[in-house]
This record gives sequence, C-alpha cells and structure tokens, in this order.
Amino acid sequence: MTITRGERPAHESAENQELARTLQRDLARDLDGEVQFDDYTRQLFARDASMYAITPLGVVFPRNADDVAAAVAAAAAHQVSVVPRGAGTSLAGQTVGPGLVLDLSRYMNNIVELDAGSGTALVEAGVVQDQLNRAASPWGLMFGPDTSTSNRATIGGMIGNNSAGSGSVRHGMTIDHVRELDVVLSDASRVRLDRVDEATRADRAARPTLEGALYRELPEIVRANYAAIADGFPAHWRRACGYRLDRLAREDTVFDLAKFVVGSEGTLAVATSALVDLVPKPSRTVIAVGHFTSVAGAIDATQDALACDPAAVELMDRTILDLSRRKIEYASLGDLLNGDPEALLFVSFSGDDEAELLGQLKRLTGMWSRNGHGYHTLRAVTPAQQASLLKVRKAGLGLLMAASEGTRRPLAFVEDTAVDPIHLTEYTRRFKEVLDRHEMTAGFYGHCSVGCLHIRPYLDLTDPADVVKMRSVAVEIKDLVAEYGGVNSSEHGDGLARSEFNREIFGDALYEAMRQVKRLFDPDNVLNPGKIVDAPSMTDNLRDAALPPAEPLRTRLSFEVIGAGAGSADGTGAMRAAADRCMNIGLCRKSGSGTMCPSYMATRKEEDSTRGRAAALVKALSEPDPRAALGDERLHEVLDLCLMCKACKSECPLGVDMATLKSEALSHHHDIHGVPLRSRLFGSIRFLNRLGSATAPLSNLPGRIPLVRRLMDRTVGITPARPLPVFVRQNLTRWFRRRKNTTHPITQGTVTYLADSFTTFTEPDIGRAAVQLLERAGWDVRLESGVCCGRSSLSKGLVDDAKNKARHLADTLSKATEAGSPVVGCEPSCLMTLRDEHLSLLPDDPAVKDIAGRVRQVEELLVEAIDDGRLRPREDSWLAGRTLVYHGHCHQKAEVGTAATVALLNRIPGVTVVELDAGCCGMAGSFGFESEHYDVSMTVGEDRLFPAITAEPAETVVVATGVSCRQQIFHGTARDAWHPVQLLWEAVTSE
Repeated sequence: MTITRGERPAHESAENQELARTLQRDLARDLDGEVQFDDYTRQLFARDASMYAITPLGVVFPRNADDVAAAVAAAAAHQVSVVPRGAGTSLAGQTVGPGLVLDLSRYMNNIVELDAGSGTALVEAGVVQDQLNRAASPWGLMFGPDTSTSNRATIGGMIGNNSAGSGSVRHGMTIDHVRELDVVLSDASRVRLDRVDEATRADRAARPTLEGALYRELPEIVRANYAAIADGFPAHWRRACGYRLDRLAREDTVFDLAKFVVGSEGTLAVATSALVDLVPKPSRTVIAVGHFTSVAGAIDATQDALACDPAAVELMDRTILDLSRRKIEYASLGDLLNGDPEALLFVSFSGDDEAELLGQLKRLTGMWSRNGHGYHTLRAVTPAQQASLLKVRKAGLGLLMAASEGTRRPLAFVEDTAVDPIHLTEYTRRFKEVLDRHEMTAGFYGHCSVGCLHIRPYLDLTDPADVVKMRSVAVEIKDLVAEYGGVNSSEHGDGLARSEFNREIFGDALYEAMRQVKRLFDPDNVLNPGKIVDAPSMTDNLRDAALPPAEPLRTRLSFEVIGAGAGSADGTGAMRAAADRCMNIGLCRKSGSGTMCPSYMATRKEEDSTRGRAAALVKALSEPDPRAALGDERLHEVLDLCLMCKACKSECPLGVDMATLKSEALSHHHDIHGVPLRSRLFGSIRFLNRLGSATAPLSNLPGRIPLVRRLMDRTVGITPARPLPVFVRQNLTRWFRRRKNTTHPITQGTVTYLADSFTTFTEPDIGRAAVQLLERAGWDVRLESGVCCGRSSLSKGLVDDAKNKARHLADTLSKATEAGSPVVGCEPSCLMTLRDEHLSLLPDDPAVKDIAGRVRQVEELLVEAIDDGRLRPREDSWLAGRTLVYHGHCHQKAEVGTAATVALLNRIPGVTVVELDAGCCGMAGSFGFESEHYDVSMTVGEDRLFPAITAEPAETVVVATGVSCRQQIFHGTARDAWHPVQLLWEAVTSE
C-alpha cells in the first residue's frame, strides 16, 4: 500500500478532516493499491471534461477487484460515497463527486484474454479502447463502438456511459457489445452479471444476498411499470439516458443484468472487468468528403449518404475547420480542401471488397451531383489521403475548445441530443433559432448518420446572467428534442448536466421506477449519487464559478492567453488563466501515438499528465498567497516529471504550454528554497561545454572513471548509468576561425548560423556540414558563437538568467546582422528558443521580435537551394538505395513541424524516408542525466523509439535533429544517429 502524504486545507472542518484520516487509515490497511488524500491529488480528480468541479474526499488506485470491493466496503462503513472513474473524460460530470474516487485506469488495465475464435475479449475496466483494438487487430477484429476519444477512453468508462461514436449506424452502442460484467455491488459483494434464462434467474433470486434481491425484485419493477416503460422511453434508439428497463421488458425468456447496468454511470455497480464482443475489422475504408456552402446544405445531403449504406456520416462546420488551420497538428487538412467550405460531410464506407467500396463511393458522388448537394466531393481512398481528414475529424471537440477566450468556453450541456436523421435538417434549423434568440454562437459537428450533433454554445459561467441563459436554453432544447421523439442524452450520458430533467423526459411513473431501481441496487446511496435520479440542478457545482478571484502575482514570463492577455501590471490572473485553459479532455493521456505526454505514457499517473499538472497549478495559483503556493513541495512533485518537451503546446488542442508554466513555477520555487547546485551547473552548460572542449581530451577522462561518476551521483545527482558527452577540441568556433575563406560565389546574401551550446563543442561535424552547404548554396555565412540562447537556464527555472542571455543574444544579432537576413541553426531546442521563449521573456523588446521573425530552419534554406539547382546531391552517393528512419525533435514538432526536414531528406537521391511516430525520446536535455529521472527517461525511450530503431536492419540509416535524441538513441539502441545536414553533405560530396 502506497500513501501520499499531504496537508489538507485549513478551512476544511475538523469533522471532515477526522473522517478523511480514519478512512485513509482503513483503506491503507485493507488495500494493495495506492491511497492518496492529499489536497493536490484531490484537486486533480475534482474535474472531468465537463463544466463541473467537485472536490473528492480522497482517491484510491485499486490494483484488482478485491481492492475495489474493499474500497466500497470502507467507504460505505463511513457513509462516504464512491465515484468510479476511468479516463475522466466524461462531458456531463459523471466522474466527479464529493466522496471517494476510484481511478480504475492506473493499474486495472490488463487484457486478460482475447479469444479470436469466439470474437470476444475479457478486459479489466481500465483497458483503453485503442489498446484493445491494437491487441485485436492481428486477428482482424476490433471493438465496435468507435469513440473520438478512443486513444484514452477506457472500456469501463464506455460501459458506464454507454458510449457510441461515429460507427454506431453500423455497430450500435457499447450496450450491444457487452456479454458479461464482473462488478462490485454497493454492499461490496463481487458478482458476475450475464444473460440468464428463467430457471437460472429463479435460482439466483433465491439467494439471501443483494444479488438475490436484484434477480427477485427487478422483474417485479418491470412488470409493475410495463406500460410506463413502453410509453416513457424516447422513440429514437440511440439512448444513453436513464436506466435501461426497456431492455429487460422486451425479453421474456432471458434476463440480462450485464446490459442493464451499461449506461448506469457507476450508480448501480462498479464494473471491474467485462467480457465484450469484438467485430470484424474492415481491411479497407474509403471516404467521400462533401464540400458545402452551409451547414443546412450538408445535413440535407445526409439522406443520400444513408441510402448508400455508409459506415459513418460525420459533419464538421466552418468553426472547427478554421480552428484546425491554426494548429500545426492539423494544418495539413487545408491543403486538401477545395475552396473555403462552410461545412464538410465525411461519408465513410468500410469493408473488404475494394471494388464494392469504390462503387458505393461512385454511387454517392453521383447522387449528390444529381440532387445538387454540395459544390465539390473529395475522394480519399488510400490511408495516406485519409490521415489528415481522420485526425481533424477525431479532434473536433478539442479544436472547438481551443476557441475558448478566458472563461468564455464552448460548453457541453445541449451537445448530446439526437433525433431520427430524417428530421435532422428541420431540427437543426430550430435548434439554431433557439441559440439566435439567446444571442449565442456555437460550433456544429457530430454524427449525422444517427441524428446526433454535438452543438456547444459559448458561455462564460463566471457571469450569473450566462448561467441563467444556459439553463433556459437547456430547457428549450429538452422540449424541442421531445417534439421529434429524440433523446436528450445519446452517447455522453446524463451526469450532472442532464439528470435534472429526467423526470420530465421519462414521466413520473417511469422516473419513479428508476428511483426504485437505484434504491434496490444501492439502498444507502453509496454509488455515485446525484446522477440519473435525484440529481441537483444543472447549475450547481459549476467549475468556473467556483474559482476564487486570482490574487496578484508578478511573473517573469509573459503568459499571453486568448481573452486574458498578458495580465495586469502585477501579473494578476495571467498565469492561472494559462493553466486553466485546460478543459480536461484528456488527450494528454493517450498512448501509442504522438508525443504528448511522455511522462504519462511512462507512469500512467494522472499527476504526470499535462492536465494533471495544469490542475495542480490552478490550485496553487488560486491560493491566497500564490507566490508561497508555487514553492509547495507537493506541487513540485507533480511538476517534476514534466520533460518540458513542449508537445502539449501543439498537440493539446487548447495549447496548454506546460514547459513555460513549469519554468515560471520553478523560478518561484527557487525564490523560496534557493537554486540547487545541479540547476546552476546545467544552466551554465555553454560555459562548461566550452571549458570541456578547451581542455579536451583530458576533460573526457572523468566521465570514464567509475569512482568519479559515483561521486557526481552523490554530490550533484548526475547518474553514472548514462555516458557523458565527449568534448572535441577542434570545436566549430575554432574550425570556423582558422579555416580558409570560401571560394563559392555569394548570391543569396548573409545568413547567421547559431553555434548552439551543444553540437558546437561535442558534434562540430554537424555545424561544419551546415556552414559548408550554405556556402555552396550561395550564402555568406556569419557564425554567432559568443552568446547562449538561455534554453538550458529556462529548463531549470533560472528565468532571470535566461532573460539576460536572451537580451544579450537579441541585441548582438540585431546589431551584427543585416536587416531581414535569416538566422538558422541545427539544434532545434536552441533555435526555437529565439522564436518562442524569447518572446515570453521579453515581449516588448523590438530586437527580440525582429530576430524571432527572422528565424528559419537550416533545412528550409537547403531545400530551396536544391530546388533552385544551387546544390546538387549526387545520384550515386553511398546513401542511394538506403532507408532513412527519421526521429523529429519535440521542440521542432511543437513549433514548426518536421515538414522541412522530411523534405530535405527526400531530396537525397535514391533514399526512402520513413518518419517515425515514436513520441519523445525521453532524454529532454538534462532530464535524462539526472539520477532520479534516469529510469523514467529510459522507459519513455523504450515505449516506441527504441523498438522502432532496433527493428531496422543494420543498413538502415537513423536520423535525428536533436542532440539529446541522438544521445538517447545511441544509449538505448547502440545505433549512431545522423543529423540531416550531415547526410546531405555526404550526398553532395561523397565519391
């Protein structure tokens, strides 16, 4: 049992503090899993992806079903409620509550058995949907419900919600794929729920247990309310609302409690594992993307699409399209579109017969053409053509959230309605009339194939008038949905947002029957109370309204937040607003793709995700003395494993920049506790590397002496497990100063090459190659080698030192270079600092702004030179016929993307370029050298990068732009990695 210690807030009542201590003690005694009752952990689990926040009493991370049962028993004994939780991405507030949160995702995430023959999988509740799909894929199988959050949504959460997704027109909802559930009931008993015949039901009903009572009394509830069940449920089939008495009523010969519990939001039982059905995975998918001049026009085209038997029909309006163009992650979509559409309709056809799929595609485009639907149809047939389309389609929610301005956000409260698609055009028109009447704007996207649109109006819930307006709209839309026989909750569930209206939706008789169900399963109201029945008002427990005003805090960095600006002169609110942009959609909890968030991928701890750190910072910055709170050691435990890779800046749809936030937080920690020696050393890395180069090869000896390495470990915390960089005496600066003048004609003007603090002294061949290539391309190269960019100081929270270095470098470059001339470099972390962090350090400095605007990647200039014929790589270089596997630097991916590097590599004749999707290497500058971080650093590399490289044959050439990446690759795989300019130099000069 692991217990995280921490102070509880002083304002908490003595009675509540004693209850927490007693419950924590009992849980620690009875569980194998972890128990965390400290105030920071509680704040991390106070929110999900909804507009609600409720601080729990504590959090448990069970390791198995016995732990779940023990936790339920302990909570019930102390009259504390239990809130089961998976990924915490619920949009209606299902996974927040005042009691004991059970995080089933950290440890209970095993695929117990996958039986391809029967097409089933036995999984623990914390298994992620994509994790299951990856395991099932080799057998040509997958889990049918296809949620947009598949890379972090857990199967347990999907069961609690009755989730669906884009493919529900073909595969239905989660309820249609659950065979058996292992659950813990409210009395802490463990039972298996499954489909049984009448004889088995009667046998179980005879048991003198809570389980027996369920099998005895549920049939009576159904019989007594048969008419209400028949009349009270909405007509539309796509339901994620109420308790599914309709499922029990329609089957006379079988009794299926497993399906009945699906969609109950953890209010009836806690699912610990599930036997689920898998469906055949189609081998091919083709997509038609209709371009329309209006949302109404796109919806009108849905019926033609449905007539062609699609796998999915998805709508995306201009709001989301425009937002996608602003993000590096999704900008490639714009290159595929024709004109400037107001809406797109994605129609997917899936199967194994390519000719049949292409025939369906042709039929649809023909129908749209004949019926005047849209002005263009894009055909995406290959996976490469579809990649950008699918990436943006799945990111709809996040992109919409990115349009938040301060506390004015697109909110989920009427986003889950569904009507029969035949009524969708008229329904959407009337929906928009409601919004217009209340002067609201909203983004429109969702599943036209099943009549479900995710419409999220923009509101500021810190404004009481907007709270009133929100409820008024919710009531009007609830009534509008009913007119069309639709459902108020079609896949996101009831939660805190919609449960309030269930009596009106279902009618008194059916609602009372549902209350009977809740009392039967949970007589003491232990399991997630206040959801589905007996709920509070939808306007209670609002997240934004609960935050106190931010207290003054002068920050060293500028936090430019949309709608918040840079804050006032004293910094009031700006840093908190930057952290509070996080809306907990949980993309930082994904695994298997992208870079964000490497530490979460390594530990699976909520506090090691971007949103966990953001929540911790919001808590600290909401304290009466935020400066003192930023010095809290528990806060810095939460921030500690942030590698400052900056992936969150680009991959998080809301652009939460945790690297910058951590730098600022560290600086305040140093103000209170002092600057550690190791931080001072790494902050002075340019001086140390220059000294190491000047004294090489003697300076390389200490790194090879075990006794010295152990001493470094004990005194400054530099791990002996990792080799130190090797200094080169003939460094780049010395070579440049002593070499002969170039004889190549100057046709392009002057370019400044930034001699970074790393490769200059340890890998000077890279700089030499870059300089000579630029000169051959017609550039007069000026070397800037005297000033550090401040990157290493920033990473250690030495912000004042970084600011001085930034000012010095910007002044030097501004005075010593021609106006408008480019500044390039080969180390992405240093080069990108000039165009990003320097602006945060010195936002009003004209020299900083000037230089930031002149920064270019060296690859860009070299690609232009090759395309213009100024550089000519040889056709017969030793690289011809080889595969180049390229790993991009995190800062490069976050700031500008890797397109220029890939383009450069592709211009080397005869090579095949493969860009790895291998995430962060795990090195992250000094992080991988630090003793306490070494294991996590290696775990990150072992996740995807090391396996991808070791799988390559010896003749494959490994390429990486970052110095840390190359160090980590060699340490983890014993393979040398080249910088792209080295390879181009080889291709240009090799015989």
